[in-house]
Amino acid sequence: MSAFTIILIVIVAFLAGMEGVLDQWQFHQPLVACTLIGLVSGQLEAGIILGGTLQMMALGWANVGAAVAPDAALASVASAILMVIAVGNGADQSTAISTAIAVAVPLSVAGLFLTMIVRTLAIPVVHIMDGAAAKGNFAAIDFWSIVAICMQGIRIAIPAAALCFIPSDAVMGALNMMPAWLSDGMSIGGGMVAAVGYAMVINMMATKEVWPFFALGFCLAAISELTLIALGVIGISLALIYLGLKELAKQGGGMGGGSGDPLGDILDDYE
Repeated sequence: MSAFTIILIVIVAFLAGMEGVLDQWQFHQPLVACTLIGLVSGQLEAGIILGGTLQMMALGWANVGAAVAPDAALASVASAILMVIAVGNGADQSTAISTAIAVAVPLSVAGLFLTMIVRTLAIPVVHIMDGAAAKGNFAAIDFWSIVAICMQGIRIAIPAAALCFIPSDAVMGALNMMPAWLSDGMSIGGGMVAAVGYAMVINMMATKEVWPFFALGFCLAAISELTLIALGVIGISLALIYLGLKELAKQGGGMGGGSGDPLGDILDDYE
C-alpha cells in the first residue's frame, strides 16, 4: 500500500470519526466509509459490497437514551482496510469480505471503548469553553469546539493508520489458517447479517399501514426484469401517492372524515 493511499485512507477515517458526532455528511456510515476506502485503494467493487452489507446491519443501530449504539465508524474503516489488504494480496474477494464482516462487530464494540476515552478527555474542554463563554471570548469557544470534534476524528484515524502498516503476509496468513468450516460459517453469517439488520428496522417501524407495501415490495422484487433503479422509482412513486392521499384525507377531500390516514381507515373497516 503506497504512502499516498495510506494518507487518503487516514483522511477518510478522520472524516468518519468526526461524522460519528456531527452526523451531517454521513461519512461514518458503512456504505460511505467502505466505498471511499475502496475507491482510494483501488478496490471499489469490494468496498461497495462490504459497505452495503455492513449498512444493512447498521440500520438497526441507534442511540436510545443512555444506551450508545455500536461504533459504525471504526467498524467500517477497520474492516474495510483489512479487506483491502487481503484482496490486494490475492485473497478471494468473497472470503475477504466475509472475514471483514465477521471482525466488524467486535471492532464496533472496541470503538465504544475509544469513544468513552475521547468523551472523558473532552470534559475539561467543556469547562474551558464555559470559561471562554463567561468572558465573551467567542473565538476561543469556536477553537475548542473544533478541537473536541477533531479528537473524535483522531480516534478513528490513529487505528486506521496502524492497520495500514500491518504486514500483508500476516493478514494472508490469518486467512489461510482459517479452517473451511470457519470461512464457510463467516460467509453464511455475512449473508444473514443483512437480513438481521433489516428485520430490526422492520420491527421498529412495522404498522398495519406499511405491511401492504412490504408485501408488495417482495412481489415486485420477484420480477427479474425490474432493475434496482426501477424498484426505487416504484417505491418513491408509491410513497408520493400515499402521502398525497394522506394529505387529501386530512383536508377532507373525498374521504368525508377519518383519521387522516386513508390506508389505515380502509384497514379499520375490515376489523
